[in-house]
Amino acid sequence: MGTDRAHHWNEIYRRRDREELSWFQAEPTVSLQLIGSVTGPDASVVDVGAGRSTLARHLLDRGYEDVTLVDIAEAALTAMAEELGGRVATICADVTAWTPPRTWDLWHDRAVVHFLTDQADRDAYVAALRRALRPGGHAVISTFALDGPERCSGLPVVRYGPDELLELVGTEDFDLLAHRPEVHRTPRGGTQRFHAVLLRRR
Repeated sequence: MGTDRAHHWNEIYRRRDREELSWFQAEPTVSLQLIGSVTGPDASVVDVGAGRSTLARHLLDRGYEDVTLVDIAEAALTAMAEELGGRVATICADVTAWTPPRTWDLWHDRAVVHFLTDQADRDAYVAALRRALRPGGHAVISTFALDGPERCSGLPVVRYGPDELLELVGTEDFDLLAHRPEVHRTPRGGTQRFHAVLLRRR
């Protein structure tokens, strides 16, 4: 499954320009607001499923220095490393088979976990999250909302609201600090409903 996933996403990033991707955001406003509400430039951030997101550049522009990008698509990470001049660390990995090598202050995921339709993959994702996030650290996770799309990039998704996301990561380990609905306008003019949560690990 991991090999199939890697092939799928590498092909997407090789064939299409970033600005053509349905999830492209010139400025990831909601993510930046939630991250900025609990961290400053001295925080370490891991962006899981970073792809070709502009989030890292915006964080660097705000003075963040310890930024790590994780993605299954080597093509996306190679492009990001070149674009950002080596100012970020990159890790090519499938999050469901990843053993984080360190801990971070903040975990960011926009639109990875909603592609995990198998319970075993979701469990592995949460295990990686717990290993990667220090106690007292924060997570910003954004997925398609309960009334959002049922598929993306030819793949089925699982839709979440804030209660469902908190249940996913575990109420025994995480507190829900804030949540934010978002209507994302795609480059082709369509709309997609997302929901983002800000969590704190106990």
